[in-house]
Amino acid sequence: MLKAHDAILAVDIGGTNIRAGVVCVKLEDADDLSKADIGQFELWRHGDEKPSRDEAIDSLIGMLKRLIKAAKKDKLELAPVIGIGCPGRIDANGSIEAGGQNLPGNWESSAFNLPARLHEAIPEIGGSETTVFMHNDAVVQGLSEAPFMHDVETWAAFTIGTGLGNALYNNRKD
Repeated sequence: MLKAHDAILAVDIGGTNIRAGVVCVKLEDADDLSKADIGQFELWRHGDEKPSRDEAIDSLIGMLKRLIKAAKKDKLELAPVIGIGCPGRIDANGSIEAGGQNLPGNWESSAFNLPARLHEAIPEIGGSETTVFMHNDAVVQGLSEAPFMHDVETWAAFTIGTGLGNALYNNRKD
């Protein structure tokens, strides 16, 4: 899916900061994404401002739209994908079941769906429908190490920030 693209948008949501960036996939250097790196990014320290949930989402949407413009200016072909790492137990439908208490406003609600809100605000990237994925931030961190974990059987990720998180991984024998 990424072969025709240079980069994707990625978001890290935390209890103090929201980071959004252009991740250059560099598939020509490594098809397992091990050479991917961050292009442009934005950081918003929302913990200093205490915004409502809607204000935080509006700010995130603004960050993503600016990054889309910057990628276009840099002639980067963005995949129509936004990946999000967010604290909490993420339901398959994109809502946060529990663990979002450090986020601005009430994010723990089956009625609130961040991926759907972002898709509504950014329905297309580069002329194709946007797909928004969200998972627990510790899980995302651990998955980011997968290209480097071919020689181990098991590895773990432990996140320390405003809250704590962890994830455990096993490489399967093919």
